[in-house]
Amino acid sequence: MRAVIALAAALGSLLLGGCLLRLGGQQPLRARITGSDNFCFPVSLARGWEEEAGVAAVTPKVVRALRSPRTPLPQTENRYGLAARRTTLNKNGVYQFEQASKCKAIQDNILSSSIKKKRYSEDYYLHIVTKLQNCTWVRKPEESTKFRSELASCCDAVHNFIASQSNSPLGSNMSYEVDSKKTILITEDIFKMLPVSSPLSVYPFKNCAVVGNGGILKNSSCGAEIDSSDFVFRCNLPPTTGNISKDVGNKTNLVTVNPSIIAQKYNKLNEKKTEFLENIAVYGDAFLLLPAFSFRSNTATSFKVYHTLKEFKATQRAIFFHPTYLRSLAQFWRTKGVKAYRLSSGFMITSAALELCENVKLYGFWPFSKSTEKMPISHHYYDNQLPKPGFHAMPKEYNQILQLHGKGILKLQFGKCESD
Repeated sequence: MRAVIALAAALGSLLLGGCLLRLGGQQPLRARITGSDNFCFPVSLARGWEEEAGVAAVTPKVVRALRSPRTPLPQTENRYGLAARRTTLNKNGVYQFEQASKCKAIQDNILSSSIKKKRYSEDYYLHIVTKLQNCTWVRKPEESTKFRSELASCCDAVHNFIASQSNSPLGSNMSYEVDSKKTILITEDIFKMLPVSSPLSVYPFKNCAVVGNGGILKNSSCGAEIDSSDFVFRCNLPPTTGNISKDVGNKTNLVTVNPSIIAQKYNKLNEKKTEFLENIAVYGDAFLLLPAFSFRSNTATSFKVYHTLKEFKATQRAIFFHPTYLRSLAQFWRTKGVKAYRLSSGFMITSAALELCENVKLYGFWPFSKSTEKMPISHHYYDNQLPKPGFHAMPKEYNQILQLHGKGILKLQFGKCESD
C-alpha cells in the first residue's frame, strides 16, 4: 500500500513539474494571441496593427473572449457598404494579423518610393496596385482630420480656392500663378465678375466624387454610384451623355475648363458660341472653373467664357481659381516629392475636395497604358490623347493618391463598381 501511495505521489510531482515548466516557457499574452498553439507573432507586429487599425489593448480577459468560437467579430459599416473588419477570421477561427502586416508593408513601400528620386516603371506601380487591391479599405476619420488640418493651414481651400471679392480686393494687384512676376490689376469690371465670397463655402459636403477621365472608366458601371454623391467634380469638359453615362454618370456640380479647349474647339468663342452653349448644357447648373490667373495668355479666354454665359443667360456660372491658392498647393505637394512644372487639374481638385468634403472617392484616376491584367487602356475614356511630356508629374501624383488611399483618407476606385 505504501508503495502505491509513493508511486502516485511521484507521478503527481512529475505532472506538476511539467505544467510549471510549460507555463514558464510561454510568451507574454500580448505576444501570443492565438486560438491554436502554433500561431504566434512578435509584440512589435501586434502593437503596429493596434496603432494602424485602432484595435483595443489585449488583456487576459480579452484573450479569453477572442478564444471563444462564439464571440462575433466587431464590424463597422462605411458609406460604401463594405464591412470594415478590424480583424478577419479564417476557416480555422484564427485571426489573420498576417494580412494586416502585408498591407502595412505595401503602404511603407509606396511611401519609400515617393521619397526616392528614382523613376519607377509602369509595371512597378501596377504591381503595387495589384497588391493594394487585396487590402480591405477602411476610412480613418482621425487621419482624414489630421490631413485636412495640414492642408487648411497651408492652402485653405474653404476661403482661397476660388477668387472672390473677399480675397481679391478692388484695386489690388494679383500675381499670376505661374508667371508670378506678372500681375493683373483687379479693376471694377474684373471685381464684378467675382462672387462676393466663395460659392463653395457651404461646406463640408458629405460625400464627394472626383471623376478623372482615365480609360479605366470604360465598362466600369460606376455611373449610378457617382451620381449618388452629394457633390461631383469633373475635369476639362468631358462627355457624360449617351452610352458612356452608365460608366461615368451624368451629375456634375463643378467642372474645370482648360482654356486650350476653348481656343482649339470653339475658336476662343469669337464664333461657335451656340455650339459651346449646347455642349455645356449637359452639365446643368454646374460651376465652370477656369485658370484665368495662371498664365496671362489664359485671362482673355477665361473672361470670354464668363461673358458668353452671362450674355446668353446660361444656367452655368464661370468662376476662377485663385492663383495664390494654386501656388501654395504646389509648394505643399513639392515638400512631399511632387515636383512638376504644374500640378494636374485632377490633383488640384482632389486636394480641394479633401478640405471641402467629409468623404472623398476618386474615379477614373489611372495614368497607365494597361490594366493590372495587362489589357490595353486608352489615356482617356473618350480618346487616347496623351499629355505633354514633363508638364505634369503623373507618377508622383499617383503615388501620393495611393498613400492617401492606404491611410484611409480617400478611397480610390481601381476597377469596376459593384452594381446593385
